[in-house]
Amino acid sequence: MTEPAERADYDVVIIGSGFGGSVAALRLAEKGYAVLVLEAGRRFEDTDFAKTSWDARNYLWAPQLGCYGIQRIHKLPDVMLLAGAGVGGGSLNYANTLYVPARPFFEDKQWGHITDWQDELAPHYDVAQSMLGVVVNELHGPIEEVMRQAAADMGVEDTFRKTPVGIFFGEPGKTVNDPYFGGAGPARAGCTECGNCMVGCRVGAKNTLMKNYLALAEGLGVRIEPMRTVVRVGEVPGAAGLHRVLHERTGPMSGKDRRVTTCRHVVVAAGTWGSQSLLHTMKAEGELSRISDRLGELTRTNSEALLGATTQRVPDDIDMSRGIAITSSFYPDEATHVENVRYGPGSNAMSLLSTILVPGDTGRPRPLQFLKDAVSDPTPLLKLFPMARRWSERVVILLVMQTVDNSLTTSVKKRAGKWVLTSRQGTGEPNPTFIKIGHDAAKAVTARLAAATGQYTAAGGSLPEVFDIPMTAHFLGGAPISDSPENGVVDPYHRLWGHPGISVVDGSAVSANLGVNPSLTITAQAERAFSLWPNKGEPDLRPEQGEAYRRLDPIAPRRRAVEHFTHESARVR
Repeated sequence: MTEPAERADYDVVIIGSGFGGSVAALRLAEKGYAVLVLEAGRRFEDTDFAKTSWDARNYLWAPQLGCYGIQRIHKLPDVMLLAGAGVGGGSLNYANTLYVPARPFFEDKQWGHITDWQDELAPHYDVAQSMLGVVVNELHGPIEEVMRQAAADMGVEDTFRKTPVGIFFGEPGKTVNDPYFGGAGPARAGCTECGNCMVGCRVGAKNTLMKNYLALAEGLGVRIEPMRTVVRVGEVPGAAGLHRVLHERTGPMSGKDRRVTTCRHVVVAAGTWGSQSLLHTMKAEGELSRISDRLGELTRTNSEALLGATTQRVPDDIDMSRGIAITSSFYPDEATHVENVRYGPGSNAMSLLSTILVPGDTGRPRPLQFLKDAVSDPTPLLKLFPMARRWSERVVILLVMQTVDNSLTTSVKKRAGKWVLTSRQGTGEPNPTFIKIGHDAAKAVTARLAAATGQYTAAGGSLPEVFDIPMTAHFLGGAPISDSPENGVVDPYHRLWGHPGISVVDGSAVSANLGVNPSLTITAQAERAFSLWPNKGEPDLRPEQGEAYRRLDPIAPRRRAVEHFTHESARVR
């Protein structure tokens, strides 16, 4: 890899520390690069996480209000989305669920013709599973039985399965030396099944990125700077191959403690919202003018809906909140995947987004249908919605995901002098605001939950869906992999078309709806991308942009953070 003669502060600056950025940090450090990671969020120790979701300062991300927690909530015209914040990105508040997607994802028309992605990514999924400590959840309590019975009622019991998860199931609450990397990683404590995985694991059992990739990367000298928001990225004029990154202190006011860092290469891995916002802004302002005009197209929501079933009172003999965040799932049809989700006791803030289940196929506008249903049968609203008291102990949340080819197109517009992200319907089918099979599954789970608890129980949906705005925990795409800049935003090696010194390696480079939780796929794609980088100072074997795609063998690093894994992955397919 030929480097410019001009001096740079770092070889690589990585923007973001989630599943893409953390892989970049470790693998590039192993290959001899000097690496800086800039993360907009704060750094958390286990005891820093909120005890419940009502602790807004430590749970919610709202810098304008002085809240620097792990849960981002963003709103676009066509979707409301949930994302992560902090050193470790989405791993801090995700539900530990690490599925390998089915074949349709790998064969999607956007990228399936380039290579056999399922085959090429398979070994990288294996590495990702080992690094993230994937095992099959063995917990099977009353809620998991409700899910199995609901699947049977829908005629799909054979699709019911336990989730593959990244959790250390040691002796509950007992701290032991690193059980994964031969002592090179941090000490861990066994899962206590408190249910608060998505509020932040205070126990130390959740395999967040600070427990593996980032911890090992820091051991190799990688510098991680939290509370640094990147506001500009560009090429240094007159210095071929040199880049500059402008960043400032995260806070309610912009422009504080601004610094410019120069580097040979930039890895954009700020999560789909952050990466899209940055790339759109740099294209609009001409800083990265050669970015493909396809930027923002094929933005995905994983075709999701958040539904559920809620009992009137906390059951006497069933602890609905005990366990891990997601424990089981089933497929009510080939394209639709349904998982049960839980929060722990006391984490009831998300109840404020719940309401009655409102169908979207009656021919009436959803708000009018909501009013009609509320008047004709006010019981659910009077008894269940919204009622935050002990909500997490009364609800089975249902996460519905699909592999359907639908998308949004994002862009930026000026508001109060700043570029802000907006959206419109994209290619493929319209982004769904109503998933009938998901509603059918919610009703099946509700019936079984009512039978199991003996209580009045109602199916529920999310409040934004009443206004035809779906919710998603998996905002993806917008910078899809492609064979040319006319067809996508990054090349098959994750280099930004037109700016090959910049790589995009996070959820924004996921090129199709997966129908499963995306974290393992983002990790596997990143593992592949950085396995193809040369060691520092060695020739780059990747084809130049515009040349035909070639499948390459991974390049072994000069040094490894760990020589082998002591943890035996489940390698779930």
